[in-house]
Order: sequence, then C-alpha cells, then structure tokens
Amino acid sequence: MPDLPPARSDRVVFSVSELNGAVRDLLEHSFGLLWVEGEISNLARPRSGHLYFSLKDGDSQVRCALFRNNARLIRGPLADGDQLRVRARVSLYAARGDYQLIVEHVEAAGDGALQRAFEALKARLEAEGLFAAERKRALPAAPRRIGVITSATGAAIRDVLSVVARRFPLGAVRVYPVPVQGDAAPAAIVRALARASDRQDCDVLLLVRGGGSLEDLWAFNDEAVARAIVASRVPVVSGVGHEVDVTIADFAADMRAATPSAAAELVCPDMSTHTRALPVAVARLGSRMKTRLAADRTRLDSLHARLLRQHPRRRLEVPMQRLDEAEQRLQRVFRAQLARRTQQVSALSRRCQQTSPSRRIALHEKTNKALYRQLVVAMRSTIASAEQRFTLAARTLHSVSPLQTLERGYAIARDRDGHILRAADNVVAGQHVAVHLARGRLDCEVRVTHRESGLDTS
Repeated sequence: MPDLPPARSDRVVFSVSELNGAVRDLLEHSFGLLWVEGEISNLARPRSGHLYFSLKDGDSQVRCALFRNNARLIRGPLADGDQLRVRARVSLYAARGDYQLIVEHVEAAGDGALQRAFEALKARLEAEGLFAAERKRALPAAPRRIGVITSATGAAIRDVLSVVARRFPLGAVRVYPVPVQGDAAPAAIVRALARASDRQDCDVLLLVRGGGSLEDLWAFNDEAVARAIVASRVPVVSGVGHEVDVTIADFAADMRAATPSAAAELVCPDMSTHTRALPVAVARLGSRMKTRLAADRTRLDSLHARLLRQHPRRRLEVPMQRLDEAEQRLQRVFRAQLARRTQQVSALSRRCQQTSPSRRIALHEKTNKALYRQLVVAMRSTIASAEQRFTLAARTLHSVSPLQTLERGYAIARDRDGHILRAADNVVAGQHVAVHLARGRLDCEVRVTHRESGLDTS
C-alpha cells in the first residue's frame, strides 16, 4: 500500500449552507440584471401570490421565481406555453441548491409575433381597398378648426398646440381625449372618430401620439380603428410615433405624418417664414433629450439593481419560497387524508345500509296498515249494528209514547200542581185544570163533575 499524504491543517471546509450562500453571492454579483427569453413551463400559483415557473428553449431550461409584489404588475395572466422576455437577476435557492432567476419584470416576447400580426392585417385591409390612393381626400388649405384625437396629458397634444400657435394662430383646436395605449385605447379611439364624424364641427382630424415600442403603438394597429378612419366624413391625418414608426392607422388615414408635430404642420399653413428653423431645433432637442433620458435610465437601472441587492425583501425571498413549498406539501397530505377518510365513510355507509332496520320497519308498517283496515271494517260494522238497534228501540218507544196517544185524539188533564187527573173525583167544581192536546194546551175551569165517563169511542 502506498503511503497516504499527511493531512493539511490549512484545508478550508465549507458547510453546505455556506457553500450555497457563497455561490449565490457570486452569481448575483457577477451577472446583475439581465434579460432572458424563453417559453413558460411548470407554472405554479401558490396562495401566497408568488409565481414559480421554468423558462425553456429547445435545449435547456431554468427555474424562475416571480414574487407577489412584482406579479401584481403583470398586464395579463401567464400560462404554460407563453413566450416571455423577463428582466431578472441570477440567484440560487440555497435550500435545494437550485440555480434560479429572480424575475423583476415580464413582457411578452412578442415583437416578432406582433410584427407578423401587423403584416397579416395590413395585407388583408389592403386587399379590401382600404388603403387605396383614390380613396384619400385632400386636406383643407386653412382649417378653421382642427380636431385632435390623442391623450389629453401626453406630449403629443402639447406638440400639436405648439405648432398651431406658431404656424397658424387663427386656427382653433378641439381635443377629443382618449387613451393612446392599453386594452381600452382602440375602442376609445373608435368612439372619438365616430363622434367627430357625426358632429362635423372640425375641418380636419389629427390622430396622434408620441413614440414607443411596437407594443406601445399597438392600439393604432387595430382593425376597428382603421375602419373608423376610413368611415370618417372628416379628413384624417395620422401622426403616430416617430419617423421610423409605421402603423395601420397611417395607411388608412388620408395623410400620414412622421410625428404629431409634423401632422400639425401638414394642416397648418406657415404664417411666419422666420420660424422654419424651429422644427430642426425641436428635433435636435428631442434627440438630445432621448439621449439624456437613455443615459439616465441606464444609471437608474444600475442604482435600482444596487438597491435591490441591499433591500430587506431579499432576506424574505428564501423563507417565502420555503413557506410555499411547505404549503404545497401540507395540501398534498390534507388531500390524501381527506381521500382516506372519504373511503372510510363510504365503507361505513355501505355497512349501515346492509344492516339497516328499514326492511323491518316497512314490514311492520304493512302489518299496521292491514290491522288498521280491519279495525275500520269492524268499527263500521259495530256502528251499523248499533244504529239498527237504536232505530228499533226508537220505533218501539214511539209506539207506546203518550204523545202518540195524543195524536189519536186523546188529552191529558193536569191539576194546578201538575198531577195527572185520572178520575173526576179528584177535582171539584170551580177548580182550574190544564188539558194537554197533541198540539197545544187548554186552561179550563171545571163546572160540573160526572163520575160516569160517558165517553163516546165511536
């Protein structure tokens, strides 16, 4: 056996937690904020409001965590299969040793998809003749009133008002305020175009907004907006975005301008030849401002990344993720126990049904019903027999009743005390007696008494 090398006393030994923590710090400080594009899979939505999913391409995938405070800012729901572009920082979930992305911002990886949708809609509307040159209308030489369809607080309306005041102060401006970005923008623009067309109080309409990405300008690539422009009875000039921005509204409009300012210049005659250099200056200022804003945005992103690395929320990310995993495990255990208890209840229910006294109760109920019917028959028979005996007794009693005797013409005599008089010796002349007939009574005074009856029974 070869001799083993002696143990070195300067060997550095990491615990697993220390190693994962060091790797996480190395990843987070090496990459900073970056953009990653891929397809969503394995999307999970715990009750905490955090979102967990994987981003994958044809060969690889990476786990992602989108915490609740950032998930609330997403414009639409996420689903497996969505193609996303995320701004995230690289990190490591130390509890499992998983490398992951902490997502700060999500947007659809859609410029390519949007561009394809744009080209398809453009081709279809062009085939219908909506963009035909012979349909275009001439603009008024000196409009008395200019309608502007745009955001009431955006830079575009300020640019238009500035150009009108500079080039054509005699022209009045009517603003139709609409949102120029977002899901509600297309319907609002269509309503504004229809209202301006119905009123016809403007000589020309400017449909304008400032620059932005293809997604920002997508409201002006809406089919309903293009058809509303074509249907308008007032000429429409589009001035959407910058010179390089082209929208469906530009093709449908009677005239297309590169910018909102250029749209205003198209409809306003120049009343001062000494201010022709102003648009160049405005463009130069705008370019410098864009450059300055881009530099400031880069610096802001850097400061934001530094702030995030030192934010207390970072310490809560791992506990929150562990809490979500514990909650998911608890839900699985609860569902398993619930299923087991449900099976036990079903088995007990079947046993109760097998030993249920319901059959004996039904038999006793049947017997009770039969006895009840017999009792009813017996009671009816008893009552009928009693009724017959009662009728016979009543007839017999009626035959010997003194009232029946009275009906044959006889009477009953009573003295003053109510005693029945059966012999003439019981009364004297002058005594009052009551003679009861079958119907009524006679109060009589005895004048003479005869001991013989002298009754004629003929």
